[in-house]
Amino acid sequence: QEKSSRLSAALFGEDCEISRDQLYELLKYAALGKCHNATQPSWCRIYHQSHLAGVVVIVLHEVSQLHFYKFYLQFKHLRKVFRHRFTLSPSANFLASLYGEGANLKPQNSAQGLTSTNSECIPKSPDLQCDPIIQKYGGKKRGLTSYILTLEEQKKNYYPVKGSPGSKGYIYTECDQPRTDSSPLFGLDCEMCLTEKGNEVTRVSLVDAQGQCLLNELVKPESIVVNYRTRFSGITKKMLIPVKTRLPDIQIRLKKMLPRDAVLVGHSLNSDLQALEMIHPSVIDTSLLFARNEGRRFKLKFLAKAVLGKEIQCEQKLGHDPAEDARAALELAQFFIEQGPAKVAELNLEMLLTTEKLAEVSRNKAALQPQRCRVQKQLNEPPHLSKQCFLDCLQVTGQKPLLLGGQELDSSGLCQSNLSTSNKQILQRALDDVPLSTFSIIQFSLGPEYTASHLLAGLCEKVRSQLTDMLTIYAGPFEESFCLKSVQKEFGRCGPIQSLRVVTETYQPYVCIQYEVLEAAQLAVESLNGAEVAGSCIKVQRPVTAAMLDCDVLIKELELDIENEGVIYVAGLKKSLTEADLQEEFSQLKDLELLFLPKDLQSGKHRNCCFLKFQESKSAVEALEVINGWTVKGSRLRSRNALASGHLWRWIWQMNHSNGKQGRNILYEHLEQLSDSEQDLRKKVKKLDHHIKKLYRGLQNNTLCVVLFPGVNSMHGSQSGLGLMGIKDDGGRSAC
Repeated sequence: QEKSSRLSAALFGEDCEISRDQLYELLKYAALGKCHNATQPSWCRIYHQSHLAGVVVIVLHEVSQLHFYKFYLQFKHLRKVFRHRFTLSPSANFLASLYGEGANLKPQNSAQGLTSTNSECIPKSPDLQCDPIIQKYGGKKRGLTSYILTLEEQKKNYYPVKGSPGSKGYIYTECDQPRTDSSPLFGLDCEMCLTEKGNEVTRVSLVDAQGQCLLNELVKPESIVVNYRTRFSGITKKMLIPVKTRLPDIQIRLKKMLPRDAVLVGHSLNSDLQALEMIHPSVIDTSLLFARNEGRRFKLKFLAKAVLGKEIQCEQKLGHDPAEDARAALELAQFFIEQGPAKVAELNLEMLLTTEKLAEVSRNKAALQPQRCRVQKQLNEPPHLSKQCFLDCLQVTGQKPLLLGGQELDSSGLCQSNLSTSNKQILQRALDDVPLSTFSIIQFSLGPEYTASHLLAGLCEKVRSQLTDMLTIYAGPFEESFCLKSVQKEFGRCGPIQSLRVVTETYQPYVCIQYEVLEAAQLAVESLNGAEVAGSCIKVQRPVTAAMLDCDVLIKELELDIENEGVIYVAGLKKSLTEADLQEEFSQLKDLELLFLPKDLQSGKHRNCCFLKFQESKSAVEALEVINGWTVKGSRLRSRNALASGHLWRWIWQMNHSNGKQGRNILYEHLEQLSDSEQDLRKKVKKLDHHIKKLYRGLQNNTLCVVLFPGVNSMHGSQSGLGLMGIKDDGGRSAC
């Protein structure tokens, strides 16, 4: 009997945000197997890849995670078929990032885009003024003091600063002399392990402006180590056994080594200083220096290769070398200061990352090296060949990739625009052509009239308002002299409370409570409606608005969502309980697979609830019966089926804590326009879901299908994307 391919992915809780590189990693391995250096993805696993019948990627052009949850009931097929879901950051050129290295998905024009100089090819930027580096710093060269983070920038990026509550007890370097453009630069990097306390330093490296290593010391953590993170830190238990150096020793040494006008340089240096529990007033952060749009950051490994021509953090090595990383960050800052923003912008780092990712534009030609890079040692040495782009790899192996929708492949493998094609025409062609191709990308669109940025603003506000209503409950009536603290304590056992206020407009007092998670609000309605709280028999209900009329249906469908199968929500936990404590408490539950303890995404503090994922749905049902009324460390637990355990939990938190940037008059205008078209949009979404259902049913068994909502970038803000994936099995559902 032929083996079936299978997909597994631990997309649970906070581990549900996937980068474009990780998505590319999955698609490359699924299509090529072990050919062309393709390896198993780091974040999921495909079993029996060689038995895959094909790979189909369905892209919903300019549609975001926001659209999926606004029209959740209309996406009936998608939510019932695809178990694995993940969040994507929005991309300016989604298809280019999807194909990966070397792919050029725009119509070719020999007079544009590439310039040849001494047999070297470099991407040519159409307008440097639009580059975020130029927009931030201008084009002129500046001294190093222009790139030191201001106090406000440090606070915004979570640097420890004097007087802040989170930096209490931290050691100040006392480097108080005024900085000049001649002040000395020092590169700093630390490696950390995870202990019961949190992140603790295990190795510290400091290099001077000449790259000389001044400090490279192992440090023994104060608390018990939970995870050495050897893959990244290179630190093992054996290495730390003989170490006597502790954090206070390192703090004293660093204070002595740094001159009074020292400027520290590092990549995301805030995490290093937090782990060192030290405050330093003057820092250059290379993750912020090489600016990108939408708050994204380049990785140090990428910058070292693209700017310096250096390979760091090589896979052959066990973990990162902090001295190497500190030196790389220092040299990047030096390059930026010496060359100036204009020269850095000319490197066109964004294009290198999204469309070539350090590969040469033309194979067999030498990559452009910045002036600081070393030249090739021997002229007769063969030049390094770039990695092939995804498109080329497929064609080399005899596979004919298919791209249908807004852009199509011509005979040369390049893309031509075809914007007039309707979704119905695309579906018909896909039904005919997808079975003939082993790798297909199918693009559908809602149409420009439904994806305009001003309508997106109104849609976002509507979803935020509906979410707020779903997270809110009203409880009462209470006696005039009721104890508010008792009410807060009782309702707090259902889950984390975001806000609580007494309603005084009514004849008798009521309490309005807004929770942080959907499960908490639902648990309060189910368990406390009709109960006696603070001496009164109360009614618990949600707000009654037009948007909430579908609330019961929506809650029921979320419960039945395939992503929530075998997952339960548990509330009433003491905040002092650690993940290790809970693992021990719940270890007796049968088939427990994963435990997720949510935390505030700003403060990092744990909430008083958790999610438990079981291997079998039956085990989850049994666990619910056991846990309800169970007491853990003096806390009585409440539980129910999960509603938002995966990526949805994070998205709800972000929506609930974000503020609209639009003026109210403009927003009301958007809402008015949206109301006129929302009914049509709902029908369009329903039809789109039906198209995907029809296409999915026509796929061969053992086909990996990935549906992507790429996300939206606009002047009214950006909305994250969403991915759904699975391998089709005999039953028509996605196999785990």
